[in-house]
Amino acid sequence: MSRILIAAIGSAALMLFLGPKFIEWLRNNEVGQFVRPQGLIPSGHDAKRGTPTMGGLLIVVATVLPFLILSGRSTGAMLVIFVTLACGAIGFVDDYRKIVAKRSLGLAARWRMLGLAGISLVLAIVAVRVVGISTTLDLQFIDVTLSLGPIFYFVVILVVVSGAANAVNLTDGLDGLAAGTCAVALLVYTGIAFVSGQRDLAMLSATLMGSCVGFLWFNSFPAQVFMGDTGSYALGGAIAALAVVTKTEVLLIIIGAVFVAEALSVMVQVVVFRRYRRRVFLMAPLHHHFEMAGWSETKIIVRLWLIALIVGSIGFTLYFRSVHG
Repeated sequence: MSRILIAAIGSAALMLFLGPKFIEWLRNNEVGQFVRPQGLIPSGHDAKRGTPTMGGLLIVVATVLPFLILSGRSTGAMLVIFVTLACGAIGFVDDYRKIVAKRSLGLAARWRMLGLAGISLVLAIVAVRVVGISTTLDLQFIDVTLSLGPIFYFVVILVVVSGAANAVNLTDGLDGLAAGTCAVALLVYTGIAFVSGQRDLAMLSATLMGSCVGFLWFNSFPAQVFMGDTGSYALGGAIAALAVVTKTEVLLIIIGAVFVAEALSVMVQVVVFRRYRRRVFLMAPLHHHFEMAGWSETKIIVRLWLIALIVGSIGFTLYFRSVHG
C-alpha cells in the first residue's frame, strides 16, 4: 500500500516540478488552444484562445516514469500503459493537426475510429490470450455473468475504448472538469484493483490519478494549460483499459456516469436536431447547456466533480459487494 501512495505522490510532485517549464515552452512555441467561432461555443470561451494546450504529454510522462520505477511491471498493467500511450498518440496527432492548420477539425473521425479499433483489437487479444481475461461480461450490480465469445467480446471492448476516449474528450470543455472527474474515476479504479489483489494495476491507476491532481494545479480555473486531445484520449483509453482488465466494463457506466452523460447529450442533440430540427439542450455537450442556462463555470465544474464522487462511490460499493458478498 505504501508503494502505491508513494507512486501517486511522486506522480503529482513530478507534474508540479515539470509543469511551469513545460507550460513556458508551449507558450514560447505558440502551442495554443484553437477556439471555435462565436455561436458554436458560449461567449466567455473566447478568452481561452491561445492558452497553451497538449498538456496531456506531461500527464503521460508524470504517470509512466514513477510507475516504471516503482512497479513490478505486470502484464496487465503494461497492457493498460500501452492503451494509454496509443490513445494518447491519436490525440497527439489530432492536436498537432489543429495547431499546424490553425483549425478545430483535427484528425478525421474515420481515422480516429480506425486507430481506436486497432487499439481495441490488441487489447482484446492480449487481455484474453496473455493476461487470461475471460470473454464474459460481468454485471456486478445484479451478480450475473454473460458469456459472449471472442467476437462479441471484441465488440464490447471496442465500444468501451472508443466510448471512453471520446466521452472524456467531450467532457474536456471547462477548466479542470475532465482532469477532476478522471481523478475521481481513477481513485475508484485504484481501490478496485487493490481489493482484487492487482497491486501493479492499483499503482498505475494511482499514478494516473496523481498526474491528474497535479495537472489540476495548472488546469483549474482560469487554466494556464489545457490537456488537449492528447490528454483526454490518453486518460479515456486508460480508464477503458482498466475497466477491461478488472472486468468492470458494464460498471464503468456508473463509475464514469459524468462522461456518459456528456456523450449522450451530444448524441441526443444531434439525432433530435437532424430528425426534428429542434434542440433538446441549449448547447451540447451537457456542461455547455448549463453555461447557457446561466451557471458559472466554477459552479458547473464543482457540481460535476461532486456527482463524479457520488457515482464513483456507488460503483466501488457495487464492486466490493460483488467480490466480498
